Amino acid sequence: MLIGHLGDEVKLHYFEGGGCVGRFPLATNETYTSKQSGEKVTNTDWHNIVVRNKAAEICEKYLKKGDKVYVEGRLKNRQWQGEDGNTRYTTEVHVQDFTFLTTKQESTNPGGGHVPNPAPQTSVQNTEINTVPADEQDDDLPF
Repeated sequence: MLIGHLGDEVKLHYFEGGGCVGRFPLATNETYTSKQSGEKVTNTDWHNIVVRNKAAEICEKYLKKGDKVYVEGRLKNRQWQGEDGNTRYTTEVHVQDFTFLTTKQESTNPGGGHVPNPAPQTSVQNTEINTVPADEQDDDLPF
């Protein structure tokens, strides 16, 4: 389970037979106060996110760079031969469930300031679209 911001646009790749896969980087942040200096420190980790078929098309349509999203999925490790002959490795999160956390109005308001009437949030579970009112969202997640 990860909550973070898109580091780039969703990139789709279509296969013969109609299936597709979408990929995008997700940045997660950890913020704490240094005991030595008392300064606020933020560490950013990057994750490779993979979404398939209808869910990938929905992500490409509604998500853009900088949007906040919750993803839930399984870790998959891949290896391949690079052009230089070396073996390369990567770890990906293959998404099973996700929820858009940036409202449409926040997405069009680059300042990210307070938006008076937030739009409903979109959640996709098993590639079905559900609408969750923003006032039911719990921003104080325990993790």
